[in-house]
Amino acid sequence: MKKAHLSMRALLGIGASAAALTAAPSAFAQTQGLDVIIVTSQKREENQQEVPISVETLNAERVSSILAAGDDIRALAARVPSLYAESSNGRIAPRFYIRGLGNVDFDVAASQPVSIVMDDVVLENVVLKSSPLFDIQQVEVSRGPQGTLFGRNTPAGVVKFTTRKPTDEYEAIGQVSYGTYNTITGQAGVGGPLIEDKLSFRVSGLYQRRDDWIDNTFTGTDDAIGGYEELAGRVQLLYTPSDAVSVLLNVHGRDFEGTSAVFRANVFDAGSNDLNGNFDRDTVIYDGGGNNPQEADGWGGSAKIDWDLGIATLTSITAFEDASSLSRGDIDGGAGAVFLPGGSTPGFIPFPADTTDGIDDLDQFTQEIRLASNGDNVFDWQVGFFYFDTDFQVSTVGPAFPPFTTVSHENDSWAVFGQASYDLTDDLNITAGVRYTEDDRSFEALVLPPLVTVNPTSVEDDDFSWDVSALYRVTDDFNLYGRVARGFRGPTIQGRDVAFSAFSGAVDPQTVAKSETILSYEGGFKSQFLDNRARLNATAYYYTVDDQQFSIIGGAGNLNQVVNADEGVGWGFEVDAEAVLTDNFFIATGFSYNNTEIKDDTLATAPCGSGLCTVLDPLNGFGQALIDGNPFPNAPEITFNVFAEYTYPFRDNGEIFVNTDWAIQGKTNFFLYEAAEFRSSGNAEGGLRIGYRANSGAYEAAFFARNILDAENVKGAIDFNNLTGFVNEPRIVGFQLTVQTN
Repeated sequence: MKKAHLSMRALLGIGASAAALTAAPSAFAQTQGLDVIIVTSQKREENQQEVPISVETLNAERVSSILAAGDDIRALAARVPSLYAESSNGRIAPRFYIRGLGNVDFDVAASQPVSIVMDDVVLENVVLKSSPLFDIQQVEVSRGPQGTLFGRNTPAGVVKFTTRKPTDEYEAIGQVSYGTYNTITGQAGVGGPLIEDKLSFRVSGLYQRRDDWIDNTFTGTDDAIGGYEELAGRVQLLYTPSDAVSVLLNVHGRDFEGTSAVFRANVFDAGSNDLNGNFDRDTVIYDGGGNNPQEADGWGGSAKIDWDLGIATLTSITAFEDASSLSRGDIDGGAGAVFLPGGSTPGFIPFPADTTDGIDDLDQFTQEIRLASNGDNVFDWQVGFFYFDTDFQVSTVGPAFPPFTTVSHENDSWAVFGQASYDLTDDLNITAGVRYTEDDRSFEALVLPPLVTVNPTSVEDDDFSWDVSALYRVTDDFNLYGRVARGFRGPTIQGRDVAFSAFSGAVDPQTVAKSETILSYEGGFKSQFLDNRARLNATAYYYTVDDQQFSIIGGAGNLNQVVNADEGVGWGFEVDAEAVLTDNFFIATGFSYNNTEIKDDTLATAPCGSGLCTVLDPLNGFGQALIDGNPFPNAPEITFNVFAEYTYPFRDNGEIFVNTDWAIQGKTNFFLYEAAEFRSSGNAEGGLRIGYRANSGAYEAAFFARNILDAENVKGAIDFNNLTGFVNEPRIVGFQLTVQTN
């Protein structure tokens, strides 16, 4: 089967090709320098090169290119070094990983150690994290613990999205693309003043759709699944009654219907992780799951108020989110007990698994109040208070029979924090911060029929997060920095097994994990050279996680439970580089190496339930795999990305352009235990755009291809029933048109 494996030789070849495209040295003097990148990883606007944090960005053009074929937020995986994303639930429940830290739990109530922030509002639940991306100005990825300013559940880092804001001048952008499978993506944004110097607005929207394109040979239905339709919008108003006060109001919503994850039974042969003859991207053999429908809807709003008090600015951010979702799937991935015409069957499937679950009426409320010093002073500071409250219900119909289960989750948290930055000399800056957090969770469940009530459970914890960093300016273009940070992820209650095992008595239907804490060390440099035409940043890091939370998923018991390992260790490095090499050639690239290891002599988990997999770990007396020394699940050992664009002037104020982008994911283990079948290595996806733009980008027309090699890359597996896997999106080829004011 097609799989885009790239070896180190191929990586060197890409580098050689990039070098071959560069012009003679005399052309360098004619080029313009790189733009200054402004980031808000410390909740104030700063030059990326002067922030003592490993932070990388994607601009609006790069994001638009990545999402041209209708992809969702998961397409950002490996587009920034150390960042990974995947999902066994489809578009509406993504899971994120930074430096190997993440959570493989498929339950929609699961917490994650990577925080997603959209327009200064944390999106805690996975359904909120799937919010569609449109009218995006910039994406920031802050790697490493961010607990001081962003709170608990950020021990791995933060992915921060900033959308375009209202302005005092009229501006508009419209973009539409059409491609394979009638894939349509249209987004638009328009804004400007309503009352000069007082009130401005921005309205933006998104429409995405794709036809069903996968046949179900069990039912004999052509084009049964694979499609989706998404509609989303946002309205923003910026009110500035005086020079000292600004009020930004944001109201947004979405409505999604489509297909959940597409599982495929027995697509691996025992002892191999290569896709076998059972895999056909265009067909499934489903006897359950109702063709895997999925839907989500929600809306929210926020009010951000800034009040300049002279020496400091008082900021208040009040936000509310409401969401619901529903997913159903043929989890076993096929119909193995039925002989189909022509002998088509996906092989051994011991029992069917058809599961439906979703979130009922999720509510999230957040309030942040922050007071921060103004200007760029010898001594800068900020202090603040944060409150978080959410409650929701998760309803599940079990894999093969009732019960119908509804579990209720509530989470309240509050924190106080402060940070100070001091210039010890003209070249040496020291920054330190601390945060105190209280986190309370509660859980209860009702199972029908028969009436079974699971005793309510509650957990609470409080902890301190802190960080200390130093930035030393060696020259105007070269900075060294070091950082030590402590963060934590709050306690977790996992009640998913109520729906699976409430009557068996074989397992505890609910499990509790205490808080995990991380201590991280990192150091690196940030540099600019070639007269500000090139930028190179690099970081090395080492961290330990005490009481690391892991999710035991699947296996012989079809479990979903949380446990604490004694310790987890990670180390590695990240390199980000970009350069304007000539007037006509730009390249940006990044590489990360992430080495992770579970350290717990006694922690064990049941291996695959089918007995078909080749377990590589030693087993204890109960036949469970001992996972001490294993890598973290879904932690790619390497990631590599590159974006390159060549332009050729054509007529007045116009240019022809060709750009390509590639993301490569190294060796990745899917589960806590290691098996020959449940891993991937060398996954690669590339994109290509060829087009014409005029008037500094005011008009652009381009042909594009995403997953241009039509690579069939395994993204994950299901291990409780058979050798089930799921893969990436197919190749999409199309045309994109963009029109915008300048």
